[in-house]
Amino acid sequence: MRVISLSCDGIFQAAARGLFEWLNGQDAEVICLQDLRARIPEMEDRPEFQLDGFTAYYLDSSDPHQDGVAIYTRTTPKAIIYGFGMATGEDTNGRYLQADFESVSVVSLLAPQGPEPEQQEAKNRFYPVLQAHMDKITRKRRRYIYCGGWGMAGTEADVENAATHRGEPGFCPEDEQWWRQIQDQVGYADAFRLGNTDDDEFSWWPSGTPGKGDGWRTDTQLVSRELAHTVEYAVIYKAKTFSSHAPTVIDYDLLNL
Repeated sequence: MRVISLSCDGIFQAAARGLFEWLNGQDAEVICLQDLRARIPEMEDRPEFQLDGFTAYYLDSSDPHQDGVAIYTRTTPKAIIYGFGMATGEDTNGRYLQADFESVSVVSLLAPQGPEPEQQEAKNRFYPVLQAHMDKITRKRRRYIYCGGWGMAGTEADVENAATHRGEPGFCPEDEQWWRQIQDQVGYADAFRLGNTDDDEFSWWPSGTPGKGDGWRTDTQLVSRELAHTVEYAVIYKAKTFSSHAPTVIDYDLLNL
C-alpha cells in the first residue's frame, strides 16, 4: 500500500503547480494532505481537486486562510473520524482527520506551528493531548499510520544546519523531547527512517523552494509498532515543486497483517 503525504501551503497553489496531475500517476492507495487553506465548499466537486478512482474527505478550519486537512482514498473507509477529543476543539479546527480501514487507520494531521508565542502556546496544548490519545489507542487492536505536518524536526539528522538552528521553534528541547517520548514511551516509529537512512533527506525549506537553502525534515509518517516491519520503501519527492514542502512517499506491505 502506497501512502503519500504533503503539506500544501494552500491547496489552490499546490493544484496550480501540478500536484494533482502528479498524484494521478503515483499508484497510491491513500493520500493525506495538510494545510489546505480553503473551506470545504470551495474544494468539493471542483475538478482540479479530484483524483481518478479516489474519494476525498475534508476537514477545514474556522479560518479559511489557514490549516485544513484531507484524505483521498481508493478504498471506502469503514469510518471517518474528525478530531481526537481535545476539550478546546483545536483538533477539529482543520487539524486531525482519521480514516478507518479493515486492518489499519490512516490519519492526516497538521500540528500547530510557527515562531510566534501564541503559536508555540497552541503547540504546547496540542502535543500533550495528542500524545495521550496515541498512548490510549495503542491498547486497541488497531494499527495506525499518522501522516503529519508535524512542525518540528526531532533529531539533528533532520536539520541541514542543526548547530545554527538549535533552539529555534521546531527544533527546541521541547520538540526533541516529545519526539523521543512518542517513539520510546508510546511505541510509534518514524516510518520514513525505517525505509530510508540517507542523511540528506529533507521535506521543508523555509526559502519556499525544495532543495534551496537550509532543509528541515518536519513531515513524516509515524506508525504503530505493529507496522514497523511492513515499511518497504520511503522517499521524499523533490523533482517538482508543489509547495515549500516536498511529498513523503512510503510503501507498506500489509498483505500478511
